[in-house]
Amino acid sequence: MTSQAPRASATQASTRDVPSTAFAESLSADAFLSLGSMEGVYEPVVAASAPAIPIPAAPAIPRLAPGYILAAGVTLLSYLIHKLPLAPFSVESDGGLRHPISATIIAILVGLLFRNVLALPESVKVGCKHIIKKIIPIAIVFTGAKLNLYNIAAIGFPVLIVTVLCILFAIGAAFYIGKLLKLNWKTSLLLGAGTGICGNSAIVAVAPLIEAEEDDLVLSIGAINLFGLLAMLAWPLIGTALGISDQAFGVWSGTSIHAVPQVVAAGFAFSSEAGTLATLVKLVRVTMLAPLVCILAIVYAKHHQSSDTSGKAFTVRYTRLVPWFVWGFMALAILNTMGLLPTLHFEPGSSLVSAPGGLDVSLQNTFSDIGKALLTLAMAAIGLEVCLRHLVSVGSRTIQAGFLATVALGAVSLGLITIFL
Repeated sequence: MTSQAPRASATQASTRDVPSTAFAESLSADAFLSLGSMEGVYEPVVAASAPAIPIPAAPAIPRLAPGYILAAGVTLLSYLIHKLPLAPFSVESDGGLRHPISATIIAILVGLLFRNVLALPESVKVGCKHIIKKIIPIAIVFTGAKLNLYNIAAIGFPVLIVTVLCILFAIGAAFYIGKLLKLNWKTSLLLGAGTGICGNSAIVAVAPLIEAEEDDLVLSIGAINLFGLLAMLAWPLIGTALGISDQAFGVWSGTSIHAVPQVVAAGFAFSSEAGTLATLVKLVRVTMLAPLVCILAIVYAKHHQSSDTSGKAFTVRYTRLVPWFVWGFMALAILNTMGLLPTLHFEPGSSLVSAPGGLDVSLQNTFSDIGKALLTLAMAAIGLEVCLRHLVSVGSRTIQAGFLATVALGAVSLGLITIFL
């Protein structure tokens, strides 16, 4: 379905916050890849039907190297901080010494500090964008190695109920809050889609189907990324203070934090079990983008058949509604559930094995560790890529709506968890 959205009228403009010029330019110039890359998994789902535009060649390795090197350095520094032998990085517990502050959380904080204090060259940003786009989906797939589907079978249906109710609540609450704050209805709906389903991916998929303008996108993406980031940092602290279980936290973060990598990072910051379950729940939310886009596409088509004679339309790329990493995550989870991720045993005598009894390597643990390391690298890249000045430069009413919608969803999700789980 291609259609050019009409420019906003004076009445519409009066009911929306106006983003700063610098913020709007940063998004339009790079097709939302700066703030949008916080999610790392964006593929355009809905696009205007038009002649194919040649895809630019991928950046050469020398252009990517500075970003990869700096992100790797931040990752290494984060692991060193994570293991510091002093509180709050190391604390004594009944199970022995533990390190409660996740390396992934430290990585994004250190990256944010570098990005917003130092003047990083453009070459660093290019490499970091490449890391985010390529590494996050792979990290999510490896996370599936720790998931045993039998262990969650008993909570499967209640979790699905909580997930669906949270999505419906988030969309409705954001729309209603936006109306109370006199936001443009399109901005409010985009905030609801981003809060309820999957952050930026939902926003950029829904936007063409409601003929949202660039201002609507700028405002909603800025607010969603700001509060998704804050929720990622705050939820583990709140969960620890409330003393909730690993299972409850996994469902809570999976149903109430906005973007996929934010959910994964928050979940694993709480515990490995919470991280695995949070990833699964979040991926269920991601698949809910498919019915939402289909419904809006049908509504859009009917509306334009009756009111638009231009013959223009948008194309819905249905194959992209469920990203490939969802299938990869589930494939690895199925292999683990069936016991097909073996423990490899290497006999002594090899140049690589000096232990008397040989060496055992668990593929399950190895894949899981690789996933965590890749996620930490991606979080470092996100921190190095995100400009906080851009995030807080969106209009005050949009900030209020995004904050209220995030807090309301977090509270309702916790309440539903206590009822159904």
